[in-house]
Amino acid sequence: MTVLRSLVLFGLAAVAEIGGAWLVWQGLREHRGWLWTVAGVAALGAYGFVATFQPEAHFGRILAAYGGVFVAGSLVWGVVMDGFRPDRWDVAGAVVCLAGVAVIMYAPRG
Repeated sequence: MTVLRSLVLFGLAAVAEIGGAWLVWQGLREHRGWLWTVAGVAALGAYGFVATFQPEAHFGRILAAYGGVFVAGSLVWGVVMDGFRPDRWDVAGAVVCLAGVAVIMYAPRG
């Protein structure tokens, strides 16, 4: 149950951070307006809160592992929201990052 909770929290964190960054990008770079930017800043703030609910107690471990989730999630976000087409190297890199997440977060420790 702890691993499932952790995975759900990583997913929520990814939506908040990647979505927030995307909203800021849309607001400023794509000229969609300040409401998009403000919504993005709020989502980025929500990401900071979501991370604190991880069952693991070590900040560095959580953020290091989340880095791999962010890499893979960013590629998925680009596919869904922007029509990005990752190549095999993008996919391979995301798989390597997610393998790193698994080692950092879920390897047995004594």
